[in-house]
Amino acid sequence: MKVRLQNLTKRYPNRNKKSHEDVVAVNDFTFEIPDGKLIGLLGPSGCGKSTTLNLICGLEKPTAGRIFFGEDDVTDLPPENRGVGLVFQNYALYPHLTVRQNILFPLQNLKGEARPSKAQMQEKVLEAAKLVQIDQLLDRKPSELSGGQQQRVAIARALVKMPRVLLLDEPLSNLDARLRLQTREEIRRIQRETGITTVFVTHDQEEAMSISDMIVVMEAGVVQQIGKPQDVYDSPVNLFVAKFLGTPAINVFQGRIRGGGLFLGEDRVMAMPGQEDREVWVGIRPEGFVLQKDGPLRCSLVGVEVMGRDTSVVASHPAFTGAAIRAIVSAENRVDAAAETVRFSIKPRKLFLFDVQSGERIDFRTEGET
Repeated sequence: MKVRLQNLTKRYPNRNKKSHEDVVAVNDFTFEIPDGKLIGLLGPSGCGKSTTLNLICGLEKPTAGRIFFGEDDVTDLPPENRGVGLVFQNYALYPHLTVRQNILFPLQNLKGEARPSKAQMQEKVLEAAKLVQIDQLLDRKPSELSGGQQQRVAIARALVKMPRVLLLDEPLSNLDARLRLQTREEIRRIQRETGITTVFVTHDQEEAMSISDMIVVMEAGVVQQIGKPQDVYDSPVNLFVAKFLGTPAINVFQGRIRGGGLFLGEDRVMAMPGQEDREVWVGIRPEGFVLQKDGPLRCSLVGVEVMGRDTSVVASHPAFTGAAIRAIVSAENRVDAAAETVRFSIKPRKLFLFDVQSGERIDFRTEGET
C-alpha cells in the first residue's frame, strides 16, 4: 500500500502570549511512500516526525493537505477505519492480560464482517506470535517479559490485523544497546516477510540508516532531504543534514577559498580550481582523514583511542568549530600518542563545502576531475 502525503501541514496555537504566530509542527510535507517499503522519519526532538506519524494514523488532523492510502483519501477517516497498526515507544501493553490476550485485543474490537470467528482469531494470534518469535510466551503476563519481548508483543498486536500501513514511533528507545540492535534487525525481517508499508520514526540516525529503504530527514517541521540512506550520507544537501548523519559526527571547520585553493587556517588542504574566493564551512567525515607525514592539514594531537578494528585520532586545529577533531583510521596505522602534532591529507569525496549564510552545499571539483 503506497502512502501519499500531499502538502501536509500541522499548526498549533502558540502558548506564548507575546507571539501571535502559530507553531508549525509540519510544514508543507509532500512525499510518496512506495508500496512495501520501510521509510525512516529522522530528525532531532521537536522536528515534527512524530506529528507526521500521528497525522498518517489519524490521531491528529492536518491543518492543511491530504493523506492518501493508495487511491483512497483517508484524511477525514478516524484511526480505526484507516487500517493502520501503531507501535508506541512505551509498548502500551495491558498488564492484567496475557500475551495472547494482548495480541487478541484488536481482533475482538472488530465489528461486522471484518470480525473473524473465535477460531480464526486464535489462528491469527498464533501466526503473529510466530512471526515475532514469541509463540512460546503466549500465556505469560507482560511483567514476566523482558523489554525486548514486550516490544515484540506490541509489534505482534499491531500486525495481527494485517494492517495496510505499519507505524512505529521510537520503538527501540527503551531498550539497551544490545537489544536495540537485535530488535531493529527483527523489525527489518518482519517488514520484509510481510511486505507491509512501514514508517519508522526515530531520532537515532544509525537505526534509521541500518534498516530503512529510504530516509526522510526533518528539521523544525520542514523536510530537509529524502533519499536512500547511503546517498543522503554521501551527498547531504546542507550543513544540517551533514551534521545530523554520521557517528562520530562530521568535523566542521571555518574555511576559505583563495586563489584556487581551500584553506583551513593557514593550511592549504586541497586545490579548488574554478571556485570563486569566499568564506565557507568545510565538513570532513571522520573516515575522510588520511595519516600522512607531510600531509597539508597540520593538527595538534590530543589523544589516540584504539577501538580494535579502528583507531580514533583526537586532534585540534585553529579553524575547527567544535571541541575536538575525530579522525577514524585503520588500526594498522600506528600513531605515536606522545607526538605533539599529526598531519593529514583529505579524501576529496569525504569533504563537503557549505555556504556560510544558507548552509546549502556547494558543489566543487578537484584537480583531475572533469
